[in-house]
Amino acid sequence: MQGSHVASPSRLRSFAADTVALITFFTLTGIINERFIAGMAWDEVFRARLLGAALMIPVGRPYGVWRDLLMRRAGEGRLSRLIWDGIALMSFQVPIYALIIAVSGASGAGLLRGTLGAAVMMLALGRPYGAWLNWVRRIFGLPPGGERPMTLNE
Repeated sequence: MQGSHVASPSRLRSFAADTVALITFFTLTGIINERFIAGMAWDEVFRARLLGAALMIPVGRPYGVWRDLLMRRAGEGRLSRLIWDGIALMSFQVPIYALIIAVSGASGAGLLRGTLGAAVMMLALGRPYGAWLNWVRRIFGLPPGGERPMTLNE
């Protein structure tokens, strides 16, 4: 069908898997952070998580593609994968988070602290999220991301 804009089943599954992974992982970690660290009331947590889920829908798959690209640089060792997963999550999500809190009213030192705090959190959560993402992809019948492409020399 020439000129058709229908996505392939694999592309749709990739979008769904990456989006489901992002929403489920960061909804859980967001609840823990907002309720037990930030001390927000349950109704505030609920509203924050609804907004968070809505914002994660358009970035789930783009983040998955970004992570796959960066993870190709990772070596076989655990430390290398840990570092690259952290860099992938931090470099993609922290600018988005900084923009969100700036638009929400953070400025100056508060914006800086919030952004630095998010950077530390994303570095720490990078590998656990990467493992979660790969697990969700397997459930959707997809290969894990970040694998080195095969070459004729291997």
